[in-house]
Amino acid sequence: MRITNMLHFTENHRFCVYRDFSLSGLDYRMLSGIYQPMIGAFAISVFQTMYQQVPGDKTGYSELEQQRKLFLALDLEPGERGRKLLAELTSKLEAIGLLQTNRKYSPSTDDYMYEYVLVQPLTPQEFFKNQHLVMLLHDKVGKYAVLSLREQYYSPEPEELQHPELVSEDLSVPFYDLFRLNTQAIDYELEQALQEAAPSRETERKLDVTTKAFHYSEILQRFPRGTSRNRPFVENLRNKPDQMFEINKVARKYDLSLRETCRLLDEDGMFTEDGELQNDMLQYKANLYFRQDKEREQERERLFHKIAGVAKPESVSALEEKPVEMQYYLEVPPLFVGQCNQHQYNLIMRNEPHTRVLERFFQKGAVPKPVSDIFEKIDVIYKMPDEVINVMIHHLHVYKESSWTKSYIDSVASNMMAKGVSTYEQAVAYIREQTIKRTKRSSKADGGSLAPFPGKGRRGHQQKPKIAIITDIPAQKPVSDEKLAEIRKKAMKLDGKIT
Repeated sequence: MRITNMLHFTENHRFCVYRDFSLSGLDYRMLSGIYQPMIGAFAISVFQTMYQQVPGDKTGYSELEQQRKLFLALDLEPGERGRKLLAELTSKLEAIGLLQTNRKYSPSTDDYMYEYVLVQPLTPQEFFKNQHLVMLLHDKVGKYAVLSLREQYYSPEPEELQHPELVSEDLSVPFYDLFRLNTQAIDYELEQALQEAAPSRETERKLDVTTKAFHYSEILQRFPRGTSRNRPFVENLRNKPDQMFEINKVARKYDLSLRETCRLLDEDGMFTEDGELQNDMLQYKANLYFRQDKEREQERERLFHKIAGVAKPESVSALEEKPVEMQYYLEVPPLFVGQCNQHQYNLIMRNEPHTRVLERFFQKGAVPKPVSDIFEKIDVIYKMPDEVINVMIHHLHVYKESSWTKSYIDSVASNMMAKGVSTYEQAVAYIREQTIKRTKRSSKADGGSLAPFPGKGRRGHQQKPKIAIITDIPAQKPVSDEKLAEIRKKAMKLDGKIT
């Protein structure tokens, strides 16, 4: 907790606690056996005291009360000494990822309020994958104690199940193979009520758990210390979860490593003078990295095929993020039949970045450069959402009459933007509408021999207009020599040759 003026952090200031989890038996054991040796019993008691502010059978916020309640519960002296001790203990919780403290200013009361956001302890598997936490525990209890603790929190697999000749088969039944939801009758009042009742922090804290997400501490450890002007701004990302979410979103979209992400954040112009992240600049630079890596990868791929002639296997994996209603399901193209079902395919189209989806539709991921360039323009300049771009890619692949030329793709994107298409559902509805119109036009054109369009031929092509030819031109009498000489004389006068 970074408090510069202790008068802004007293027992008289109000506070509330937020948590979206409930502690299990394993969590309590992690707190006492792993976290407590690192930060001490008093800091863990602060965590548990804050946890009890919200009823055990609920999640969400506690009531706004004075911090005096915390001071009395923790037996802290109400004064400067107690304030410093509480700030020190909460700082330890923040450093190891169990707490996030937010200070809010109220203009009506001209005073501060404090919001303590509790974070669920890591599972043993997650904890021992976190290098800096393991190193801290090593410094506190030693190497052999760390190895012993890791064994205590993990039950090994039975030896009979480890036999290499065993064949594993997944017998789990997917949700949509067993249940069918009624998507025709939509209760808008229920959806609106659920959205209003949803916790406000869900969108801030939710991140794709199926892919890597860089933590603030990981970025800070790799970032230059004294030579970078952006070091203070990166340190301040700790208090800006929205910017960390954007950084991870761009890193996932363009498949950036931690080293590349730190290098991008270290470039000039990536932050404003006030320390705000320039999202457009970050995405533009990340796109340049992505294109350079793709070119190098294609070169390596061509060289690899020349030497070995072996292609890398491709796979389709489902993401569990934003759901897709069944009435907006897209059909699985023949290219992916056997790799995923209809539910998984639509989850991919809804949640994956367009860069990854585009690679799936081309053999061995070799996307032609003109196609990559036009979709880069649609993404960076038009700022069209990835889910809408994915539906466009599906349309271009499925409907063989569509063209992968720049002009056609740009015209489709421009038309979708003009129609206000900005969500997955709107994009699917737009594609279906265009398909119906195209089917009607083709059926009318095929029936042109029975009822042709005015001015059109059998296949609907415009015919050349018939031009009337004048044939009854009256005969004229020949001009006499005297009349011809008179005409020449007038012409010479007009030219000024005679007077």
